[in-house]
Amino acid sequence: MPSFSVGFEETVANPCARRTLNWVFYRLNLTAMLTNRLAQETSSYLLQHAHNPVDWYPWGAEALEKARQEDKPVIVSIGYSACHWCHVMERESFENEQVASIMNQHFVCVKVDREERPDVDAIYMDAVQAMGVQGGWPLNVILTPEAKPFYGGTYFPPRQWANLLMQIAEAYGQHKDQLLESAEKFTEHLSMSESEKYGLQGDDFRVSIDDLRSGFNRMAQSFDQEKGGMNRAPKFPMPSMYLFMLRYYVLTQDQPALEQVQRTLNGMAFGGIYDQIGGGFARYSVDAEWFAPHFEKMLYDNGQLISLYAEAYNLTRSPLYQDVVYQTIDFVEREMVNEEGGFYSALDADSEGEEGKFYVWTKAELDELLGADSAWFCEYYHVKEEGNWEHGRNILYRTKDEAAFAELQGISETEVRMKLHSAHSTLMQARAQRVRPGLDDKVLCSWNALMLKGIIDAYRVFGERRFLKLALQNAAFIQQRMRSGERLWRTYKNGRASLSGYLEDYALVIDAFIHLYQATFDESWLDEANQLTQYVIRNFYDEKEALFFFTDAEGEALIARKKETFDNVIPASNSVMATNLYWLGLLLDKPKYTELSVKMLAQVGKLTLANLQYTSHWASLMTYQLSPTAEIAIVGEDYLDFRQQLDEVYYPNKVLVGTAEESEIPLLQDRFTQGGKTTVYVCYNKACQLPVFRVEDALKQIRGRTEGLTE
Repeated sequence: MPSFSVGFEETVANPCARRTLNWVFYRLNLTAMLTNRLAQETSSYLLQHAHNPVDWYPWGAEALEKARQEDKPVIVSIGYSACHWCHVMERESFENEQVASIMNQHFVCVKVDREERPDVDAIYMDAVQAMGVQGGWPLNVILTPEAKPFYGGTYFPPRQWANLLMQIAEAYGQHKDQLLESAEKFTEHLSMSESEKYGLQGDDFRVSIDDLRSGFNRMAQSFDQEKGGMNRAPKFPMPSMYLFMLRYYVLTQDQPALEQVQRTLNGMAFGGIYDQIGGGFARYSVDAEWFAPHFEKMLYDNGQLISLYAEAYNLTRSPLYQDVVYQTIDFVEREMVNEEGGFYSALDADSEGEEGKFYVWTKAELDELLGADSAWFCEYYHVKEEGNWEHGRNILYRTKDEAAFAELQGISETEVRMKLHSAHSTLMQARAQRVRPGLDDKVLCSWNALMLKGIIDAYRVFGERRFLKLALQNAAFIQQRMRSGERLWRTYKNGRASLSGYLEDYALVIDAFIHLYQATFDESWLDEANQLTQYVIRNFYDEKEALFFFTDAEGEALIARKKETFDNVIPASNSVMATNLYWLGLLLDKPKYTELSVKMLAQVGKLTLANLQYTSHWASLMTYQLSPTAEIAIVGEDYLDFRQQLDEVYYPNKVLVGTAEESEIPLLQDRFTQGGKTTVYVCYNKACQLPVFRVEDALKQIRGRTEGLTE
């Protein structure tokens, strides 16, 4: 009998009870024994598969060596912890002993967390798309023992998956030479440079406002002019696209661009994609209405959307946007921060085996919880007796803001806000008693940087001290837990950092530190940004193409070394790095940084103008180069107060430096207070205007150089 039962023979007198307890402990022991190598990993996604009957390996040399020794093809199955269809395929196939037996007998099986290993994911996603398959997750790719791909796809039902594997195993045994030939061709495709793929030619590129306007007009043809976003379903928040459009509006005063941003932000904030009770955004809407979300909440979306809504408030002063920022940061503080100040990665879509169950309500539940307030609440959030979604449940969404609803109800907006606050508090307490969605508690460096920057942006706009406290706490965490000498780690969990950082990690941390400096004027953050930039140039830069590789030269060598050029939900690491170099070139007076930024943009310039929807962060950099960048130096004891006043006016094309005394920062050298007053110097391309002593006078000087400054 298993050792867990020792002692119960003496203490439990009833023989039936003893047998029952011993059987329970036997099953516990059996479950403990049925683990694979993934049980030693820290990734939540890999740990979810640690008890599968599949003999999983993590990505690494051990699996490939086994494949070579046994001459077996390799299954690489890639997903992430909050992926709904990844869970479905696990339940249907990877927990199925018959399917697992086929996998174990004929293949070496490797499970990859795409969030920990975006380098591996990028290579095999590219390969699958080259095979003519639309990419997605779960991503299942079959490789040779040399890690070269020859077949791939996404989700497979269990019968189809088992049949496919048997066919591949048979083909590998009888027609191996043909599969190897196919693998070589796909590997050749993966090894193509960006210049070969996209015809990059940077020498003769010059951008004009007319070029940018033409590119925007092409992109605008795909807008949903009624609901916002793009004219298709599903709908994803694409923060960098709308951040570009805000900059494009400042540059051109193109009113339709601003209207589309507002239409999109209003639609998302009113829709089911936004958690109306607890704050924060789901990953995407499955429909074109922003109504039915795929309920997983990702850190990277919410960090960028905080930035976007804060900037949009800065321009429009919409109370809705302020509410979204505050509520989303509340959600992050409440549910996504570990004890050390790091941000968790994601919340799952599912709880109790059902997608969205944690977030939706029946009419009966709301009636019981809210009593007399249920009628107006259900009207506001479009709740139906029969449900507006699945299984008689309701997704809360709205079509009016508080002011419009107050007018409809014949009461004041203040009263509506008070009633909503009370109802939300009641529902939050009730929801807290439900089974929570799964938490992916790993900490990713780049995603933390996106949230860090979002919170900094919110602090700069609203001046909320608790935002700064949260930002500084996270910045210290990155420095203390995810930094090793000159290098960054990719991931952190349970007191352990692991995996070398990718360009995405460096670029986004540098970006966050640049903005943290401009929020606090603590020069250590600017110094950190500069040190990391120097490391990136040494270890990631490709002089032939004037772009950066995604992986460190000192990191693991894969079958291809990729570069990110297209902006997606997260901007491309190259576009972020080019923007960093632009800002640091100004802040630190480093012409080499500026020249490199210009050269990078020139490489992808034509590609950007032809594909603004997928290059919007590059396009934002174009807007900085198409109008004068204000270099603003503040000297004197009120330098932080002046910074706050300057940030209350929306003008993204600026850099700020400040000090109460002397500084080594080039833009602050030879800058002094005049007559003991805090003094502002507004400069363009190292030429400064007369010093002024009031923020409004500095703004007049900026306004005199551009039409884009908006009150």
